[in-house]
Amino acid sequence: MEHAETTGIVASGEYLTFTLGAEEYGMDILKVQEIRGYDAVTKIANSPPFIKGVINLRGVIVPIVDLRIKFKLGEPTYDQFTVVIILNIGKRVMGIVVDGVSDVIQLNSDNLRSAPEFGSILDTRYILGLGTVENRMIIVVDIEKLMSSQEMALIEESVA
Repeated sequence: MEHAETTGIVASGEYLTFTLGAEEYGMDILKVQEIRGYDAVTKIANSPPFIKGVINLRGVIVPIVDLRIKFKLGEPTYDQFTVVIILNIGKRVMGIVVDGVSDVIQLNSDNLRSAPEFGSILDTRYILGLGTVENRMIIVVDIEKLMSSQEMALIEESVA
């Protein structure tokens, strides 16, 4: 399966926006399967701190990643606003914990900009660009690239 390269500019389309701390992020709505409240997870021994564990979602074992921990945004708190976004990436179902879900927005070339270059001080591999809607700045994340990255180890490159 081949994907069209966007040369640093994120493609126009619909994005689900969510919050992590004080920042607002967006991701391709087509990757989202459902949004659920945060429930207890089953811990997995020796997993990285950002992998909270797994849940059983209608018979499917789903790994849950806390993006607040992954993005080093401080100690997460879990309350009634904390949600899990269930994603379909490749042939894998996984969940991400975020502080809250805002809404679905339409972004197009008029309100999208390339991600700025920060050199080596900031990891921008997973940032597609920045979107502006009214007075909001939305960091558009390549959720597929992030969740299939090597350090996540959630999607196997190949079976040995």
